[in-house]
Amino acid sequence: MQNKGKYYITTAIAYTSGKPHIGNTYEIILADCIARYKRADGYDVRFMTGSDEHGQKIESRAARAGKTPKEFVDETAGKIGRLWDLVGTSYDRFIRTTDADHERQVQKIFKKLYEQGDIYLGHYSGMYCQECEAFYTPSQIEEEGKCPVCGSPVHEAQEDAYFFRMKKYADRLIEHINTHPEFIQPVSRKNEMMNNFLLPGLQDLCVSRSSFSWGIPVDFAPGHVVYVWLDALTNYITGLGYDADGNNDPLFDKYWPADLHLIGKDIVRFHTIYWPIFLMALGVPLPKQVFGHPWLLQGGEKMSKTKGNVIYADDLVDIFGVDAVRYFVVHEMPYENDGVITWELVAERINSDLANTLGNLVNRTIAMSNKYLGGTVKDTGSFAGLTDEEAAKAKGYDEDLKAVVTAAYDKVEKKMDELRAADCLTEIFSVFKRLNKYIDETEPWILGRDEAKKDRLSTVLYNLVEGITMGVSLLAPFMPETAEKTVRMLGTQIRDFETLTGFGAAGGSFTVTDKPEILFARLDQKEVMKKVEVIMEKQRAAAAAEAAADAAENAARAGAADGAAPASTDAQAEEVVPEVEKKPEVTIDDFAKCQFQVGEIIACEAVKKSKKLLCSQVKIGAEVRQIVSGIRKYYTPEEMVGKKVMVITNLKPAKLAGLMSEGMILCAEAPDGSLALMVPEAGREVPAGSEIG
Repeated sequence: MQNKGKYYITTAIAYTSGKPHIGNTYEIILADCIARYKRADGYDVRFMTGSDEHGQKIESRAARAGKTPKEFVDETAGKIGRLWDLVGTSYDRFIRTTDADHERQVQKIFKKLYEQGDIYLGHYSGMYCQECEAFYTPSQIEEEGKCPVCGSPVHEAQEDAYFFRMKKYADRLIEHINTHPEFIQPVSRKNEMMNNFLLPGLQDLCVSRSSFSWGIPVDFAPGHVVYVWLDALTNYITGLGYDADGNNDPLFDKYWPADLHLIGKDIVRFHTIYWPIFLMALGVPLPKQVFGHPWLLQGGEKMSKTKGNVIYADDLVDIFGVDAVRYFVVHEMPYENDGVITWELVAERINSDLANTLGNLVNRTIAMSNKYLGGTVKDTGSFAGLTDEEAAKAKGYDEDLKAVVTAAYDKVEKKMDELRAADCLTEIFSVFKRLNKYIDETEPWILGRDEAKKDRLSTVLYNLVEGITMGVSLLAPFMPETAEKTVRMLGTQIRDFETLTGFGAAGGSFTVTDKPEILFARLDQKEVMKKVEVIMEKQRAAAAAEAAADAAENAARAGAADGAAPASTDAQAEEVVPEVEKKPEVTIDDFAKCQFQVGEIIACEAVKKSKKLLCSQVKIGAEVRQIVSGIRKYYTPEEMVGKKVMVITNLKPAKLAGLMSEGMILCAEAPDGSLALMVPEAGREVPAGSEIG
């Protein structure tokens, strides 16, 4: 096999505060598919994942569980590792941020950055979210007392801390991003980082904490521990043997820079701003690419224990099997937009794609080979027994089939280079669909009735066995167990990718098994949902207990911060409830005539002919509409850009101040007459174009 060089891929390291759900597990599955594919394609692959084990949240969860932080993370990291193994991941190292070699290097890195003037001692005062391990300025808090990312309570934090001089490297990073368009993918993530963070100007970053002790100690500053992001991000180099003194392990010299950091879109900022700036300060080359994948949503909502809508990989595997779960999460996740998972959707996809398209194809091929030819199929090249017209059709069927099968590798290769893994599976299953069509075209059961056509039948079944083998060779990185089981039953073997552009490269005959197994059985939705309800009932009970513990902890923290102020007092002002004019009742049919969707404002400017109007360009799905709104008194154009808003999209277009308006942005009117935009709930990611109803 051709050696195409090295390929170093990493995932974000999983936080050890609890069990990862299927949305988190999707990342490790996708990374494994990429790593396996690159190995099969001739690359020397290094694949690293791991666990992030420090921080205040860990310290708090451990205390609640009656364990030391180290005991707590040992247990949780073990669960994460077993879950990654369960879904078949082939990582080379599972790094833990409590590993001695990592902790030693983090201390050396921190000291090096301090001594060269990139880190300085200061004082922090602001709002802190323990759940996200992140600080926020007052302007970033959209809903009072709530984290703008996860919606958890924030509390005021004041402490001495060390800070990193981010501004020092900002211009250099901007230049790198502009000259390396492949660095941040998809492009929408790059635009977000540039427009929302880099171009407005970076603030210096807090890189130590002194209000808790569970972290890597700053060895020259007693009482300080390294803040989680500087600690966690450096795993990508410490896990290869990077040494701040220059005595690097050969692994680092061989595999760095990383070819791909695969991460969730919610932590793109940390990986494309903080991480490259840390590397610049250390004089280390930047990773080649950071890909911020979208989220896998449960029925369109972000998974949350408090909602009781979390799906875990081990529960999915118990019901559907490992490869079915791997197939679903990769196939259903779009390149850029969020994907959706429900128990029902998984069952439907297994029935339609895995049981019908692939499983049925393999079972029919083996069954007919055994029934008509004793299990051995050969490429005879004969059209004996066929009329000239039949032979011409048969030749056309063979040529078209071979063209589809041999073209698949190049198509998949192109999609994988773009990290469009879902599209790779679509291309592979196009091969299986073509093979099923070939069965219908050639009708082996008709050929099998006529002894004179047995040679033609043998060629047809040979083509099917060869075509399936080539298809599952491409499928193997995504569904390794299924691919191995299939070729074992067909009497063939997984092919090297470099052989997949030629049909029949493995020889002229195959002998299939006489004891075939069903690859994927069809599922009964009702039976599946009975099992699911048992799982979800246990989960709801556990979530309720954890939520109660979280609430008690937050209340205690708030009481400590506020001097144990009572929850409500007579002195508190009652909320003013506006008088609303009652309108005639409408039926559900009347309401159904209106179409409401989520829109994202991508540009906005004041209307020159008016003191009241703003003209916004609103992205709704793949469409951009112009909407004119009378809210200039309450919002500036700059405030509008980037907001997600609620829009009525089937309102008849109208001209306002000479501009065409193609919809209406919804607002609420306060008692004083001021307007406030109706926006999706803070902390919940709702894609532009989502229907409201």
